[in-house]
Amino acid sequence: FSRAYNKSRKGTTSTRGQLFRMIAIFQFLTVLVGTTAFSVYTPNPRSCTTLQSTGWTNGGVSEVLSSDGSEFNFTSTEGGEMQLAKSVWDMLSPVKVQGGSLRTWSFTTPAVERVQVLMKTDGRPMSANVELWVGPDNTPQKLGVYIEDGDLRPFSAVIETPREGQNAVAIYNTGHLEFPLDACVEVEGPASGSSGLGVVTQRLADMGREQVVQGGALKTYPFAPSIQSVQILLRTDGRPMNARIELLQGPNNNKQVMEIYAEDGMERPFFVVLETPGVGNVVRLLNTAPVEFPLHAIVEPYLVDPDNMGSVSEGDAWNNGDGSSGLFFLNR
Repeated sequence: FSRAYNKSRKGTTSTRGQLFRMIAIFQFLTVLVGTTAFSVYTPNPRSCTTLQSTGWTNGGVSEVLSSDGSEFNFTSTEGGEMQLAKSVWDMLSPVKVQGGSLRTWSFTTPAVERVQVLMKTDGRPMSANVELWVGPDNTPQKLGVYIEDGDLRPFSAVIETPREGQNAVAIYNTGHLEFPLDACVEVEGPASGSSGLGVVTQRLADMGREQVVQGGALKTYPFAPSIQSVQILLRTDGRPMNARIELLQGPNNNKQVMEIYAEDGMERPFFVVLETPGVGNVVRLLNTAPVEFPLHAIVEPYLVDPDNMGSVSEGDAWNNGDGSSGLFFLNR
């Protein structure tokens, strides 16, 4: 019995010795390389997460994704005042939002007048909720987004943040774990050095043909195949805004659906760019609010293919629904 006891003690001692030797070797390699196994993650300086971004997953893990330790790091926009919904992805590094997880981009300076929210997938369906948080328990704007193909039709919208300091944009991927999405939140305003879609939004409001959509009313806007993308601006006279935007390609074939809510449609108008590849694209706009809450809508072509302009006539390319027609799009 004593011999067996001594043998077991020797085995335990040798195992402990091997463990101590492995720890010593690991510490030596750590000092030799000059780093640790738990190095701080440094994102790409061209990353779109110029705001302080935090992530929440089902495991409850939070992660800081800001580009540096400073309070703010605005990036400049290349390519002029107009960012196309697809070309902007070539300049930025998105943040991966897994299915069932939440990402937030917070900013505290009142210099941020608006932010541009962009989302896409690798070709899979996309289902997400986008919210604007202003202080605790205050959500003045909400968006529900569904896209059949997030690569063919990436999401690009502008959220207004006027005269407010404690703001945060939250993107929640409501899809399953198998359907992640890539998200970007770009700052726009005087301090950012970039105008982005902000100038486009203002120009559309000044030059576009505005229609009044009464509560419960439905408007449809067909587009020719030469129109590659469509811009939509919704606002009210200060009352709440509730609307539903659908992009159809064929009878009852929804390619993209958005549910929009804004506490004040004048202070926070909604601007979005819809990609319309292919033929038979129709935008359907429904005011889901009661009849006491009308909204003002502007739906115009955003990008027109110049190769197909010769086959587009004024009558069949665009119809405002009130008898007037014609093409309207902004020069790059």
